[in-house]
Amino acid sequence: MNAVTYEEVLSLFKETELRMRETDLQMRETDRYMQETARQMRETDRRIRELDRLTREQSKQISGIGNKFGYFTEGLALPSMERILTEQFGMTTIMPRARTRKNGEEIEIDVLATANEGINLAMVVEV
Repeated sequence: MNAVTYEEVLSLFKETELRMRETDLQMRETDRYMQETARQMRETDRRIRELDRLTREQSKQISGIGNKFGYFTEGLALPSMERILTEQFGMTTIMPRARTRKNGEEIEIDVLATANEGINLAMVVEV
């Protein structure tokens, strides 16, 4: 069994101190990386929320444009439909944009036309 000298013990302490400093530096660097990662995640979350908001806004705008285009198309077709339904099918009542609700559900019918007095007929027109 060899005896350990004072110089060897001192050398081991110095080596241990050096390794502890290196470990401390690595831990500080890891902390910086973690802080930067946390900052990037917050920024990503903020961007995702903004993207969600923009997507909802654009969906509403697109829906609004679709509704306006649908009403525009119905408005263009309605005079011709009224004439055809009256003259060719004998309809006496013509209701544009008729709505009905049942069991919590609603449907919109672009044109609902009816005729009684011998015909007893109803017609639904979707534009």
